[in-house]
Amino acid sequence: MKETIINATDIHKSYGKLKVLKGVDLQVNKGEVVSIAGVSGAGKTTLLHIIGTLDRCDKGIVEIEGVDVLKYNDRQLSDFRNKYIGFVFQFHHLLPEFTALENVCIPAFIARKPKKEAEKEAKKLLGLMGLSEREEHKPGELSGGEQQRVAVARALINNPAVVLADEPSGNLDSENSEELHKLFFSLRKELYQTFVIVTHNKELARMADRIITLHDGHVVK
Repeated sequence: MKETIINATDIHKSYGKLKVLKGVDLQVNKGEVVSIAGVSGAGKTTLLHIIGTLDRCDKGIVEIEGVDVLKYNDRQLSDFRNKYIGFVFQFHHLLPEFTALENVCIPAFIARKPKKEAEKEAKKLLGLMGLSEREEHKPGELSGGEQQRVAVARALINNPAVVLADEPSGNLDSENSEELHKLFFSLRKELYQTFVIVTHNKELARMADRIITLHDGHVVK
C-alpha cells in the first residue's frame, strides 16, 4: 500500500476579490516526483505555498505525514516546515557571506542538530551533488548550476518528508536545467525522496511520474 505524504482536499484561496484556487485536490505518495503545470496565473505557486505551509488556505484540508497542519500556530508551523519540508526556489537564496557547506548546514542548525552531525550530512549531500571540491567556496565563486545544487542539498539536510520546488530551473540555461532535472530523479533513487515541482518546463513536467495541470484555479488534468 502506498504511503501518502501530502493530502490536500478542497483547497480554496482568494486575494481580495481574486479567486486563485477554487477547490483543488492533491495527493502525493512517498517516493513520487509530481509536477504541477499550467499557464501563469493558474495558481501553481499559490498551491505550492499552501501545501508548504508558507500560506494558509481560506477553506480546505492540508495534511502532511498525517498531520493537519492548519491547526498549528505560526511558531508550530515554522518548526514543522524545518523538519518535514525542503524548499528549492527559482533563485537559490544562498547567503553570500557563507560557504557552500555552511549554507547547507543552516536548516540543521535551526533544528538544533550538533555541528559535527550537520557538517557530516552536508558533506555527504554535497558529494551527491558532485560538489565535494566546492564545499569551501562562497556562492559568488560558484556557477548558477552549482548554486542551485547547493540549494537542493540545503533542502535535503533535515531529511524532509517532501521537497517542494518552485520553478527550480527557471533561472538556468538549458544544459544546467537538464542536469538539475536528472538530479531530482537520481535523488529519488538514492534517497527515496519525494518531490513536488512547479514548472513551466515541459520537458521536466513530462519526466515526472504524474503531471497535475491547473487552469483557472481548478485541476484539469
